[in-house]
Amino acid sequence: MRKPAASLALFVATAWLAVFAAAAQPRGGPDSLHEIHVAQLPLQARETLSLIRRGGPFPYERDGVRFGNRERLLPAKPFGYYREYTVRTPGVRTRGARRVVCGGLPTQPEACYYTDDHYRSFKRIRE
Repeated sequence: MRKPAASLALFVATAWLAVFAAAAQPRGGPDSLHEIHVAQLPLQARETLSLIRRGGPFPYERDGVRFGNRERLLPAKPFGYYREYTVRTPGVRTRGARRVVCGGLPTQPEACYYTDDHYRSFKRIRE
């Protein structure tokens, strides 16, 4: 029979291992991206895509800035490959959480991704 202190130590050690194992698991990544058809996007996201292809003008000063992919949820590419654009959110006074991130040439992107949770998850946009 185990002593209470030994049981407690075993429990604490097991709990710490579980915490570290969960932290080490990737939150997703390029291979786990879901897709969304352009027709399924909110109207404002479709408007943003249209502005991207036309080269603007964009309503927000930060539209078109480099997106660093620090979350590593998009496919790995050299810095400067991705650019981010704000998707208007009706009723929100700030930029909100919705974005379109595109990679490749600014007006002819190779791939675009949509996030509605400020970069915690992405969906690849299918045409």
